[in-house]
Amino acid sequence: MASWREVRCRCGRGIWVQPEVRAIQCSTCHSVTQLHSLVDIARGANRIIHGFQQLLRQHHEQPPRRLLEPLPSPFGKKRAVLCGLNYKGKSYSLKGCISDAKSMRSFLVQQMSFPIDSILMLTEDEASPQRIPTKRNIRKAMRWLVEGNRTKDSLVFHFSGHGSQQKDYNGDEIDGQDEALCPLDHETEGKIIDDEINRILVRPLVHGAKLHAVIDACNSGTVLDLPFVCRMERNGCYKWEDQRSVRAYKGTDGGAAYCFSACDDDGTSGYTPVFTGKNTGAMTYSFIKGVKTAGPAPSYGHLLNLMCSAIREAQSRLIFDGDYTSSDASAEPLLTSTEEFDVYATKFVL
Repeated sequence: MASWREVRCRCGRGIWVQPEVRAIQCSTCHSVTQLHSLVDIARGANRIIHGFQQLLRQHHEQPPRRLLEPLPSPFGKKRAVLCGLNYKGKSYSLKGCISDAKSMRSFLVQQMSFPIDSILMLTEDEASPQRIPTKRNIRKAMRWLVEGNRTKDSLVFHFSGHGSQQKDYNGDEIDGQDEALCPLDHETEGKIIDDEINRILVRPLVHGAKLHAVIDACNSGTVLDLPFVCRMERNGCYKWEDQRSVRAYKGTDGGAAYCFSACDDDGTSGYTPVFTGKNTGAMTYSFIKGVKTAGPAPSYGHLLNLMCSAIREAQSRLIFDGDYTSSDASAEPLLTSTEEFDVYATKFVL
């Protein structure tokens, strides 16, 4: 009896059977139960294990599938992030911002010798979900731009789109307002405020690395929260304003950051067909034209004066569209920096 085994039928009745029996019929419910020996069970288990081992080998032999398109390697002497947002389909849509980003890319590649593979474009026209200028993607792109930055690196951040202001909650703003950039999904995800932009783009810059930002947006004067503001007068004279905060350090880790903004913190930017016959961001166009006109390595002062002159010329023709009105005639490009310097003795080099 020791070699026999008990089998439970569907009705719950226990039936004792010999090991070699493969099927048995219950005398109570008349159902037939198929039986398997321990050898059969072991063989089945071995087949399952063998199949699983084959799947594991196939998985390791095949290259891993990428769920998202990888960003280009950040390790290069020259690299840039260019953002152009038209906000298509919105009541606050803009014209020409995507074209601004494309113009900046052509300028950097053709005039400034930036490798095209080192330029990350974020616009609504991009096919990759990673290249749409959402808040998450812009943040990710900014981190990519400064990742592993080294001495002699030249980094460029360009943004053409909406800018804004909101209440300053940490007390580091003289006017009580934080400046902000508006990503494509700012209505649901929020804006990117200057405190965060400074923390991501400016603070990690090491000694010898340079960042130049070109911000073609309203309320963009100190959107990088750089501590020194250059006030350029029409006669070419200038003075620096020290806007350092005692509450927070806004400098770098030894590097340098410069920002050309379309207007002051309380000002507005605009786009116009004056320059090219098509809607173009006035700030973006004047920056590119200024560098081309000034020739190799102009001074910051010379470049800023050329940009201001181009904007004044367009404003005087009074055919601006969008944000510009006759009351905005005083809106001119602004230069901010991590340090004071002689703008006429210091060369602008990308």
